[in-house]
Amino acid sequence: MKDLYKDILTGLVFMIGLLGFLSGEFIISSTLFAASAIASNVNVNRKRGKSGRIA
Repeated sequence: MKDLYKDILTGLVFMIGLLGFLSGEFIISSTLFAASAIASNVNVNRKRGKSGRIA
């Protein structure tokens, strides 16, 4: 259940970044896009086991 909350938070950050981009807040939206990309990659790498495959 903890991963679900992280995925929801990552999705919300991405959506807020998209809305910021559409409203012209390019610096803020770029920061939010970068944060969501990093969080998404951290979640994927954390889900991988020692075998290197996604569980």
